[in-house]
Amino acid sequence: MSAGQNDGEPRVRLDKWLWAARFYKSRSLAKTAIDGGKVHLNDARVKAAKEVAVGDTLTITRGDAVQTVVVTAVAERRGSATIAATLYTETTESIDARESIRAQRRMERAGLTIPKRRPSKRDRRQLRAVKTLPESPD
Repeated sequence: MSAGQNDGEPRVRLDKWLWAARFYKSRSLAKTAIDGGKVHLNDARVKAAKEVAVGDTLTITRGDAVQTVVVTAVAERRGSATIAATLYTETTESIDARESIRAQRRMERAGLTIPKRRPSKRDRRQLRAVKTLPESPD
């Protein structure tokens, strides 16, 4: 039995799998994320050399986005994006959470128009007049 296999079940290093599944552009970026606590395997903080097997659950944090995926296949080599997509399935809770965050951001930006230039002195006066409404007499 080789060092990379247990009970006939294929296993691969976590950093290699994250790279092969195209979560990170390089193994060193994957290792940095794992060491930084951005990747958890079965709800536990692990090292980059920890082996991943089919059925394991990974929680990956990239920026504000948190993805929870279940490993469906292992690969040591990086392939095309279509092959990488078959290595995992994202949980429905993870998809729903990402969609709600996306919708919230869209709503926050709905009325936002960014001006093309700085406001002039006249523009600032007009903004100040709109912001400070005159007091109503009682």
